[in-house]
Amino acid sequence: MFDGWDWEDPQGLEARTDAFTEDLARCTSIETVRPEVPRTHRELRELGVTGIEFAAFRTRHPQGLGTDLVGLHTDTGATRPGPVYRIDGGSLYTSLDITEPLPFADHSVDWVYAEHLIEHVPLGTAVYWLAEVRRVLRPGGLLRLTTPDLAKYVAGYLDDREQFFRRHRRRLRTMRVGPPMPERRAFMMNQIFYHFGHRWIYDEDELRYVLDRAGYGGFAVTRREFQTGARPDVAALDTAFRKDESIYLEAVAPDAAPGGPH
Repeated sequence: MFDGWDWEDPQGLEARTDAFTEDLARCTSIETVRPEVPRTHRELRELGVTGIEFAAFRTRHPQGLGTDLVGLHTDTGATRPGPVYRIDGGSLYTSLDITEPLPFADHSVDWVYAEHLIEHVPLGTAVYWLAEVRRVLRPGGLLRLTTPDLAKYVAGYLDDREQFFRRHRRRLRTMRVGPPMPERRAFMMNQIFYHFGHRWIYDEDELRYVLDRAGYGGFAVTRREFQTGARPDVAALDTAFRKDESIYLEAVAPDAAPGGPH
């Protein structure tokens, strides 16, 4: 099953990861719901959407719009950038590129969720995307970010018992993500930077830094735990298999000023 898999060849493994993503993007049915992405809060509400989940082919939020750069496909068709689709008769999906302006109006969404997305883009791209998210969030709106926590990896490296690294390797074996990882501590540090298409790894201070650069100075920024947060429905999107390595951070927009959007 893992013939030719080499944990010490990040570029080769990135090609395998791309093939895995292509498989995840396969679905049974694609139904066009709307020819273009709704822009305003009212248009989103008419579609039953209150928030956006990035890096998600199929959002589990009943009022969410899933989005990813990679399109979905069946044996006979595929999504394309622009329309909103219903996937397998359930969740809503549209293709978006986070290096481009988001197609939503200012103050149009109540929440944004992104699990293990931000580490896949360069720092400057992350700042640009976060600024766009800030623009589209409504007063009191919520951004919830999760990403691998560099501090956990550093602590794991310094732990002679290697408790974190052992748990992490065991989790990947359970998920059948390749053959067993090498047990060297230096490898465990390097893989989080160089494997899986990662471009920038964060700790809490670094997340707060990019939020500040993206204009979140007036937001209430709070570190959270797995599946706990200001909105339980959004926190519930956290997936258990990433719990061991993740940091969870939320940013809540200030409430509306008099005469502002409601």
